[in-house]
Amino acid sequence: MPQRNSIRNPFISSNTTAVAIPQGEGPTARRPSTSKGNRLTQFFSSSPKTKEQLTAQAALRSQINPAISAPSLSLPTISLSTAKAGEANMDEPPTTLFQPPSVAEAKRQAKADAQFAPLVSQNHRYVSKVSGEFPDPVMDEAPYYYLLTTYISYLVLIIFGHVRDFFGKRFTPENYRHLKPANGYAALNSDFDNFYVRRLKLRIDDCFARPTTGVPGRYITLLDRKTDNFNKNYQFTGTTTETLNMSSYNYLGFAQSEGPCADAVEETVKKYGISVASPRADSGTSDLALEVEDRIAKFVGKQSAMVFSMGFTTNASSFPALVARLSGAMISSFKHNDMGDLEKLLRESISQGQPRTHRPWKKILVVVEGLYSMEGTISTSLLMKAHSIGALGPRGAVFDYFGIDPAEVDILMGTLTKSFGANGGYVAGDKHIIDKLRITNAATIYGESPTPPVLMQILSSLKIISGELMPGQGEERLQRIAFNSRYLRLGLKRLGYIVYGHDDSPIIPILLYNPAKMPAFSHEMLRRKISVVIVGYPATPLSPLAHDDLDRLLAACDEIGDVLQLKFSTGIAGGADHLPDG
Repeated sequence: MPQRNSIRNPFISSNTTAVAIPQGEGPTARRPSTSKGNRLTQFFSSSPKTKEQLTAQAALRSQINPAISAPSLSLPTISLSTAKAGEANMDEPPTTLFQPPSVAEAKRQAKADAQFAPLVSQNHRYVSKVSGEFPDPVMDEAPYYYLLTTYISYLVLIIFGHVRDFFGKRFTPENYRHLKPANGYAALNSDFDNFYVRRLKLRIDDCFARPTTGVPGRYITLLDRKTDNFNKNYQFTGTTTETLNMSSYNYLGFAQSEGPCADAVEETVKKYGISVASPRADSGTSDLALEVEDRIAKFVGKQSAMVFSMGFTTNASSFPALVARLSGAMISSFKHNDMGDLEKLLRESISQGQPRTHRPWKKILVVVEGLYSMEGTISTSLLMKAHSIGALGPRGAVFDYFGIDPAEVDILMGTLTKSFGANGGYVAGDKHIIDKLRITNAATIYGESPTPPVLMQILSSLKIISGELMPGQGEERLQRIAFNSRYLRLGLKRLGYIVYGHDDSPIIPILLYNPAKMPAFSHEMLRRKISVVIVGYPATPLSPLAHDDLDRLLAACDEIGDVLQLKFSTGIAGGADHLPDG
C-alpha cells in the first residue's frame, strides 16, 4: 500500500480536514519534504545522497520555489475560470480575493467614520423601554466637606468681586460706562445682573463658545485661540485641534456632511433655494413644509402639527396663544418631577379659585418636560412637553418608551434640533387646536418660516427613523444611543462620580461642585483631546460614538477624577453594596 503524506492548506483553519494524496499517482511523483527536520535526518543518515541526486533536487527546488522578490509579493489569488485540474490557466487574469481601497476611498471612509462611528458589535445595541414599574434613579449625596467648601468658594468670589468693583469704579470708570446712564440714554446693562458675567463667568470664559469648524459628529474640530487680557478678547492662532465630541446635542448622528440626508438637502437647495423669504401666514408655506408637518403628526401620533424655525419661539409664541396674556393667568410651580406635589397644587387651585375673587379658573394648563435637559431625568407625567423626541423608546417617541397612548396628552411641543441634526420646533395636537394656533400664533404671522434645507433635513431624518429610507439604519441609531447612555452612565457611577438622571436618559450631568474645578475639568479634558460642556453641564453621549470612544472618555474621567478629587459618590448608584451601619 503506498505511503500517504498529508498536505495542509495555509489559508484554512487548523480544524479543517487535510487532503491526502498518494505518492506516485498523478503526472509526477511527489518530492520528499526538504524541511529542516529532514535535512538533519539526512545529515545523520548512513546512506548519504550522491552529488547527482543533490544537483537534481536543487534544480527541482528552483523550478518549484523560484526566488521571491519584493515586486512579486501579492495577496493570494484565485482564477474564476473553467480550468481543469492539473492544467495551468494563463488565459484570464487572476482575480484578487481582497482589493484594498484606493487612497480617495480610504479618505472618504475615514471622514465618514469621524462623523459616525461604525458598529463593531451587535452587543452594543439596546432597546430603551419601561417594563413594569418605573423606578426612581438612585441618587448619591456629596460629603458635607465638599458642600461647605463649595459655598465658601462662591462666597470668596463674590466678596472679591465687589471689592474689585468698589475700587474699579473709582480708578477706572471707563470700564463701567455700559452700567451707567449717559447722554439721556439708559444703561446698557444692569449692574446687578452683569456682576455674574464680569466677575464669575469671565474668569472661565475660555471654556465656553469655543469656535468649531466642520460637522459636530463623532469628532469635532476646534479653532485654536489665545487671549492676552484675561479672556476679554481672543486671537486665532491659525491651528486646529480634533477632539472627541462629547459636547453636542446630536443624538442620532444625522448631522453628517455625506449620506442620504446631505444628498437630499443638496437637491432641495437646487429646487427651492435657501429661504422662502416670507412668514407662514403670507407666502411662506410650501409643499415641503406641509409634508414635514404631516410626517411629524404621524410620528408622534397626533392629528395635526405645525413647525417653527426656532425651538425657543415654539414655546414663546405658543403659550400666549393658548393662554391669553391679558386673561389674568397666574403661574405656579411644583417640585421637580413630583406628581404628588402637582396633585396637591391642582386641588388647591381648583378649590380656591382665582386670587381675591375666588372665581373658578376657566382653564388650567400643566406644562412639563419629557426629558429634562439639565438633570437628565425623565418626566413621569407626560402632560404637554415632549423634549425627548428621537431620544427614547424603540421608535424614538417617548410614548413607546412608556407604552402609553399619545391621545392621553392634549398638546405636544418638542425641538427638532437635537435628534434630527436640524433646528426649529413643533407643536402637535388635535386638528382644531392646531388650526386655532395657526391663526393666533405670533410666529406664524410675523416670524420667519423654516428654510427648505432645514425642512428636508428633518424629513429625511424622520424617514430613516421610521425605516422608509435605509431600512434598519434608524433602528440601529436608536438602539446605539440607548446602549451608549446606559454604558457611560453606569461607568461614571462605578468610577465614583455623582451622576443625576435616569439610566435611559441621554443627558448625563456630572456634578463638579467647586467652581474652580469647572475650568480645570474642561482644560484637562481638552488636553486629552476630548470636548465637554461645563456649567451647562450635560455631557451628551452620541449615537455616532463607538464603544472604544466611551472607554476612552471613562479612562480620562478616571484620571481627572483622581487629580481633582471629583469622586464623591459611595458607588451605591453604580451597583456597589451598601456600607454597613456604623
